Amino acid sequence: MSHSLLVIDDDASTCELLAEGLRPHFDVTWTTEPGAAEQLLRDRAFDVVLTDVRMQGIDGIELCARIVEAFPFVAVVVMTAFGSIDTAVTAMRAGARDFLTKPFDLAGVAAVLTRALGPAGARSASPAPAAGPERRGCGELVGASRAMREVYELVERMARSEASVLVSGPSGTGKEVLARTLTQLSPRATAPFVAINCAALPEPLLENELFGHARGAYTGASDARDGLLTRANGGTLFLDEIGELPLSLQPKLLRVLQERVVRPLGSDKEVSVDLRLICATNRDLQSAVIERRFRADLYYRINVVHVALPPLAARGEDVLLLAEHFLERFRREGAPRGLSADAERALLAYPWPGNVRELANCIERALVLARADRITPDDLPEKIREYRRSQPAPASPESLELVALDEIERRHILRVLSAVRGNKSKAAQVLGLDRKTLYRRLERYGEVGEEAARTGT
Repeated sequence: MSHSLLVIDDDASTCELLAEGLRPHFDVTWTTEPGAAEQLLRDRAFDVVLTDVRMQGIDGIELCARIVEAFPFVAVVVMTAFGSIDTAVTAMRAGARDFLTKPFDLAGVAAVLTRALGPAGARSASPAPAAGPERRGCGELVGASRAMREVYELVERMARSEASVLVSGPSGTGKEVLARTLTQLSPRATAPFVAINCAALPEPLLENELFGHARGAYTGASDARDGLLTRANGGTLFLDEIGELPLSLQPKLLRVLQERVVRPLGSDKEVSVDLRLICATNRDLQSAVIERRFRADLYYRINVVHVALPPLAARGEDVLLLAEHFLERFRREGAPRGLSADAERALLAYPWPGNVRELANCIERALVLARADRITPDDLPEKIREYRRSQPAPASPESLELVALDEIERRHILRVLSAVRGNKSKAAQVLGLDRKTLYRRLERYGEVGEEAARTGT
């Protein structure tokens, strides 16, 4: 039995075109009255809704949010003008599972709508953890800071979607952990999760690993072999360090995402694939696009929804929650049961340049070396236990330089820029600013400030 589809667009000709082209795949009902959509949904159990964004009388994003809230088992896909990626991202945050850009072909529309239903026609994602200020984690992610609670909320909203996700953040912040959590909360939770680091292999091997090859494709290819894109069919593909993907492979990946087909090396046949793509980067991809080191069309395709993971130094007492988490993970019989108060203070004082990965290594080491029933500073690496002692002593009030708040802000911003080697995206994350605000501050400082940001002075 075909799935039922409700098309909402205030242009009757568009509705008629979609209805005619999609009837072989769906049981189609359409309306040019957006205000009547919710009543139609109450009167009949639809599986999926396709709605335009710009309509008279009601905004399509607002309508999407209302449908998602009132009818959580209905998949919503939005139609938006060509290239309006910002609108698509807003729709995802409102609960849409995917989007279409106009103009579109009917075969592509049918594929997106089918994909929005999830594997085997799944109607809803797995139950999400309860929200609230007291929560200490989401899936495999751990932390109660405000920055992480915002990440949890975004992850849970994205779980219902099939849209591509770009996860950014410094090395060691847990980008793959986020990708696995997002997948666990999605309709693809029981399907394959396939991961690869794009920087780990040279270009020819990476292409072979992603696309696979046909028998006889090259010397030594005695048997055909599926690539990771094919192995991820029905599930999720996680591409770590996507910024390292060679330029020659970028248009090939873009075609897979647009057409949902893979052509193995040496083959003249294409294989259909249904996968969700999650990418991660610790680089500034926007700058890479400007510098033509990364294709703009691929960037917009993988960056439908963006999640920025904060560095551990910006997460406050999440350090102690994570330490407890790793204590439980690595604990063996007879190992310490917790942290001493002095050890906690040492962990909180340290800036964690290696982020969560460095903390995990620190706790695992401490468990091996500890001799008491609590981990003490003596069990921690020397750089951590000596960190506070190595900091300069506080200046006396008489020796303090009296400067304006704006000057203190300027110096702090430039100091952070210097610490992250001029990477403005990382600096904005550490400072808690968006990129546009950071650029405005730098413009206010003038050429001297920009030069200082580059040179670290």
